Amino acid sequence: MNVVLLEPEIPPNTGNIARLCAATRSTLHLIEPLGFDLGDRELKRAGMDYWQYVIWKRWPNWAAFRESVPSGSRVWFIEQGAPRRYVDVNFNPEDYLVFGRETAGIPKRLLEENRDTWIQLPMMNPEARSLNLSNCVAIVLFEALRQTGFGGEIG
Repeated sequence: MNVVLLEPEIPPNTGNIARLCAATRSTLHLIEPLGFDLGDRELKRAGMDYWQYVIWKRWPNWAAFRESVPSGSRVWFIEQGAPRRYVDVNFNPEDYLVFGRETAGIPKRLLEENRDTWIQLPMMNPEARSLNLSNCVAIVLFEALRQTGFGGEIG
């Protein structure tokens, strides 16, 4: 599975997601511009000593990343306002799960261009703006892994 962070801004979120990717053997894709330096102490602290186990790639922009996605792989855009929920789709092991910036989400243009693969997590309280990015990644990633049989589980 592939986790894609489009222009992440908060080091601890990215560090937590890196740790999650290490534990699940998912590839982490970081698309610039990043809102922090990769040597940031908070980023390293949140990822703890897991960074050495993370398979990750850094992309200079969305176009470079998108060009790298193999044909046949689906790119899912996780953002509020989607026509479907994340539990209503069937994931494949080679899929890419895209999450946007903490303050702005995924650009509306990308969402509208990819309406068939735009999905969301349900929210029940209209006063709550959003969920934490690392929580969203964990929820969707584990559903995708569940659907695909938790390949490589160590028990």
